[in-house]
Amino acid sequence: MKKQILLAAAVMMSLTCFAQFPGGGGFPGGGMPPMGGGMPPMGGGGFGGFGGPQGGAQVECSEKFTDVNYAGDDGQVYHMLDIYLPKEVKDKYPVVVHIYGSAWGSNSSKGAADLGTIGAALLNAGYAVVCPNHRSIADGKWPAQVNDIKAVIRFIRANAAKYKFDTSFIATSGFSSGGHLSAVTALSNGVKVAKRGKAEYDIEGNVGPYTKESSYVNAFCDWSGPTELLQMECGNAMVFGGKGNTPEEQLIGLPKEGNEDNFMLLSATGFLDKDDVAGYIFHGDADFVVASCVSQYLYDEMQKAGVESYIVREPQGGHGMGMYSEENLKKMVDFLNAQRAKTAKK
Repeated sequence: MKKQILLAAAVMMSLTCFAQFPGGGGFPGGGMPPMGGGMPPMGGGGFGGFGGPQGGAQVECSEKFTDVNYAGDDGQVYHMLDIYLPKEVKDKYPVVVHIYGSAWGSNSSKGAADLGTIGAALLNAGYAVVCPNHRSIADGKWPAQVNDIKAVIRFIRANAAKYKFDTSFIATSGFSSGGHLSAVTALSNGVKVAKRGKAEYDIEGNVGPYTKESSYVNAFCDWSGPTELLQMECGNAMVFGGKGNTPEEQLIGLPKEGNEDNFMLLSATGFLDKDDVAGYIFHGDADFVVASCVSQYLYDEMQKAGVESYIVREPQGGHGMGMYSEENLKKMVDFLNAQRAKTAKK
């Protein structure tokens, strides 16, 4: 009997994967990103700002791979990712890349990327979850951040056999600034160099050794993301950093005034067209960090363009707080399952 108990305990331990907590808050040098005006504490064991409470957690999985370098430049913390495979062992799994939030100010918070909520729901639904780091504001100006996420997608395709990835379905997801990167990555499918007026950015980039692979994704989820950088003052959310020094202006290295084309190519709708993949947007109406009208704008524009899109505006939801109900997590999973089914029919 004792042997049976010990065996059962060993099996349970093998199926429990612990998330890594980022050191020093996960920001370069520790602490908060340089916002100029300071950021409000958000509680919940996470960090503040656009990041909100991420919170480390334990999740049930069959395998976990940590600190995998996706760019071929070993030693660079911002090019590491973690991989979680579902508890039910299969030959391969569809993939969701989930990106942490940090006002683009952290380069090492992959271990605290909503694993106890979004990550757990995805794993329980049979999805492999990939949580990457990316370059922060301090490491590189835009489009370095989206270049990194597209490199993650290419890495997934190139290493499918090794990590049991089913590359017939890859989706992105993210919270706050991670939601922004999720949406931009998906809506810029197929774009190498983006141009608008005098603004021009290499959105695809050449990060990593797998540049011949596709960075195409099949769908996206956006949780509380600052996706529309010219719409950030549409509601009653706080303004961080002050005019000319907001996180998005620090990210791109330009003031908004007079550089609207540049900020459109930092926004999800800057890449929107009728052939885009579907997206599901979640936002809280009580969010004082990123106003929910920012997400409403993206949803409305996707509807106008004829792109399949859905939105949940949680009446009492804050910036992460009150957003991860079983109902909302089920909507995310059902949406991804539906998109996967459509992909399988093509």
